Amino acid sequence: MATIVSSPDQTPGVQSDDSTSKPKFLRQMLRLAGTYWNGERRVKAWSATLLLLALTIGQVALTVWGNYWNRALYDALEQRSVRLVLVQVGVFALLTVSSMVVTAAHLMVKRWLQIDWRAWLTERLASDWLGDARHYRLLFVPGGHDNPDQRIAEDIRIATESAIGLAHSLTYCVLTLGLFINILWSVSGGINVPGTSVHIPGYMVPLAFVYAILGSLFGWTFGRPLVHTTNALQTAEATFRFGLSRVREHTESIALMHGEHRERTASAARFSDIIHSWNRQSFAFLGLLSFSTVYGSLLPVLPILVAAPQYISGAMSLGALMQAAQAFERLTSSLSWPVDSIGDIASCRASADRVFSLYSDMRRLDATADTPDRHAIALTPTEHCCRLVMRDLCIAEPSGRVLVEGLNDSLARGERVLVTGDPAATGALFKVLGGLWPWGDGNIEMPAGDTLFLAQRPFLPEGTLREAITYPRPPQDYCKDDMGRALECVGLTRLTPRLDEHDNWEQTLPARVQQQLGLARALLLQPAWIFMEEATGAFDARSERQILEMLHRELPNTAILNISFHSGLDDLHNRTMQLNRPAETKVLFGQRREENGTHESPQGAAEETAG
Repeated sequence: MATIVSSPDQTPGVQSDDSTSKPKFLRQMLRLAGTYWNGERRVKAWSATLLLLALTIGQVALTVWGNYWNRALYDALEQRSVRLVLVQVGVFALLTVSSMVVTAAHLMVKRWLQIDWRAWLTERLASDWLGDARHYRLLFVPGGHDNPDQRIAEDIRIATESAIGLAHSLTYCVLTLGLFINILWSVSGGINVPGTSVHIPGYMVPLAFVYAILGSLFGWTFGRPLVHTTNALQTAEATFRFGLSRVREHTESIALMHGEHRERTASAARFSDIIHSWNRQSFAFLGLLSFSTVYGSLLPVLPILVAAPQYISGAMSLGALMQAAQAFERLTSSLSWPVDSIGDIASCRASADRVFSLYSDMRRLDATADTPDRHAIALTPTEHCCRLVMRDLCIAEPSGRVLVEGLNDSLARGERVLVTGDPAATGALFKVLGGLWPWGDGNIEMPAGDTLFLAQRPFLPEGTLREAITYPRPPQDYCKDDMGRALECVGLTRLTPRLDEHDNWEQTLPARVQQQLGLARALLLQPAWIFMEEATGAFDARSERQILEMLHRELPNTAILNISFHSGLDDLHNRTMQLNRPAETKVLFGQRREENGTHESPQGAAEETAG
């Protein structure tokens, strides 16, 4: 029999998602940003980017103006001239107003660009995640895509905001660097090396470079652990939030089973990971902060001490001294951008890593599905056919272990089929028909017409009861009388006055009532095909027969495939399909295997009996 020798989840030539196969940080950011600045929003994106650049240039120009104003003020103070001081007060007022206007405009443009990029990336990733049932299929494939909801909600926000903020600060520092080198060179003049005739022009410029380079080297040395600890902390935080949200989703079941102690233990264990990562990050911060304190404290004092001999000798005015000191500080601050931004870079890199991992895993999932020689169940829509046909259908687990093989069957409009047998096999068939389970082989011809899948616990969105009943269609498509009629047919007339009541129905209604609402939804939607998986499992035997008879009576032309393990339902269906696993463990795909010198005959095919 056929066996798998390679996982269907791995695309040939695509490596697993580990640290060695991830693209570099810059390449990740360029791929995340490239299609935004070159896509359908490129006109607005580039307009905002260019405006942001112009405002950044304006900020730098105001900084240079402030540097020259600082020199003029101190020169006026040195001359003890009231008139010159008052002139500088007026200039300062103009400088302040201009800075307020430019800074406010810059803030609004930057924040608009941040939220627009975030909105675009969120829309794209959320659409990909929710499209083609990827949110479900990703659960069964390896890769770095845990907590995708947190990656979309939180990591996209951090990555986009930090990336634009870092790009702005880097541009600002580069422009400041170019301008203040010239200012510092001209203001500092030259100096002779003591005891020699060697003259060093603009000596404070190379001093600023040496100071900044040494600071950057020590800063990166002390700050490098921060990148890894920040990534670990964000992952631990996301895992902790996900665990709490799971408790909120299943609060009733946990309360009924008195599982609070176990949930507290699990929550405490997840939070202990946060504490561990927090402590590691604290030690990483400690080394960086200690160095930054010394570095920052020395920065405003060093240039004054270095230039003090020139001022004392009269070769430099007080204004020139203060201008040189400020220019030195601006220059070294620009050169120290990597050190000053290491925390933001670490946060941005960690979040971009998590976003790109989700994006890459979804692309890998699609690439696997498009592999020509891949074994997968094909769902073929047929527009002009009124019959669902399963041809040579083989259903496997994601690992490749066969659940059902050799299934050839069909379902006509108006036919009712009861499916029983192994729960794993029947559950997989339900997901296969819904397009959620690609693992296997064979083909299913899906006929035209609306389909409805009724699981054991129907999804009831939080909102009004009429929104829950008509989901996924809008409640405006149905009148109140139709809703009342559907509720009456399933025995929920008492809920008719509550149609406009807002509640979390999955938490407030018992399982049987939720299943009744799912069946009421079927009466409203009037689908051509209904697939049920234990959709009446919460009913007693008598009530189950009554509800199925009602369903057959109200929807005579609807085909129903009902997966149920209750006895005594055969006479309510045209026939029964029994699905069993193969007698021997078999693995799908790849090379043919012979056991004991003979070919195995198909096992686990559907066995039918007349209803």
